[in-house]
Amino acid sequence: MTLMLTSVSSVAEAEIVLAGGADVIDCKDASRGALGALPLAEIAAIVAAVAGRRPVSAVVELSHDPEPARRAIEEAAALGVAFVKFALPATPDAEALIVALAPLAQRVRLVAVLFADLGPDLELLPRLARAGFAGALLDTAHKGKGRLLEHFDIGALSSFVERCHALGLEAGLAGSLEAPDVPRLLVTGAEVIGFRGALCAGHDRRSAIDAQAVALIRDLIPGDVIAGDVLRAPSAASRAETKSPRPAANVDWSLVVGRGFLESRERSREIDHIFVRDLVIPVEIGAYDFERGRTQRVRFNVDVDVTRVSVSGDDMRNVFSYDVIMDAIKMILASGHIELVETIAERLAELVLRHERVQGVNVQVEKLDVAPGAVGVRIRRERQAETAKVHHLFPGLPDAAEPKS
Repeated sequence: MTLMLTSVSSVAEAEIVLAGGADVIDCKDASRGALGALPLAEIAAIVAAVAGRRPVSAVVELSHDPEPARRAIEEAAALGVAFVKFALPATPDAEALIVALAPLAQRVRLVAVLFADLGPDLELLPRLARAGFAGALLDTAHKGKGRLLEHFDIGALSSFVERCHALGLEAGLAGSLEAPDVPRLLVTGAEVIGFRGALCAGHDRRSAIDAQAVALIRDLIPGDVIAGDVLRAPSAASRAETKSPRPAANVDWSLVVGRGFLESRERSREIDHIFVRDLVIPVEIGAYDFERGRTQRVRFNVDVDVTRVSVSGDDMRNVFSYDVIMDAIKMILASGHIELVETIAERLAELVLRHERVQGVNVQVEKLDVAPGAVGVRIRRERQAETAKVHHLFPGLPDAAEPKS
């Protein structure tokens, strides 16, 4: 499952995002750049105001000198934050800093931030894991010069998350994100998605946080069941205190799009048809030896039957985005050489059907370089009664609809 991290600079902002149901309260000074640190006194005040209702994180600006870096982290950790975030320097001394912080990582949950727009060295991830870091977060350094998805496509982001998980690191994504990015990023399985600008008036990250903007992002992410040994589920009393509008039960932990946008009981019987037509992509595909090591043009046509929500209005929460279909294709193709068009079609249908509002999908996949015309496969897959149950992102979690013992 994916958590909603909200960056705040004051107690007042922390109270707004708490009331809106944020999962993690992140202390950061947005006026000081991508990772500006707040004064320790302000962090302490936010921790006191949150009072354990949600985990609190803090940004620390590190010196390249290991000793001052350790002191800065220890000072922030002493305030009672759940974890400490800092930018990993894009310099040769990054490795030395990681090694120097390894003893501290045994006591403090450390999250290293890498910047997607600065050519991050992802070979540092194994070093972070060996040093005992809790996680890595991919962000953007230059706000207003491109969202995260403009620097790393969905396939690259999914690979980043998968690599973190393989190393035992939690993965986070942030960087000038907007509401339409949310369903696309949920597919990656990142533990945390971070927001600031999208929560502010006019989407200006230096402006005050707007409660309606918080509510929109919150409704696009499944929530209130919180995973991890630091991030834990709030009590019913806590939810009431923060005026969280979302119960923990009957949540769809969909692989493709998080919350389903509205409860199933709000649906009507009307069906919308969302489609992607004539999408041609170079693909490494083919069962013959001569087809390996090169790409062939493959055309995709996908039609998805989606239950209409019984709510009118121009609202992102009511939409099943065609971006989800295209991102699912990119994720499948990012895995490398695939022998059969049938494999692509089946995987694509399976991914799309994990969305709770999808009732059926037609997938047509054609190879265009084999013959004068096109050859391929067309399949139709529909939601079965037994698949209408909750789908978990992570195996082993209890069914959200089951009572806890």
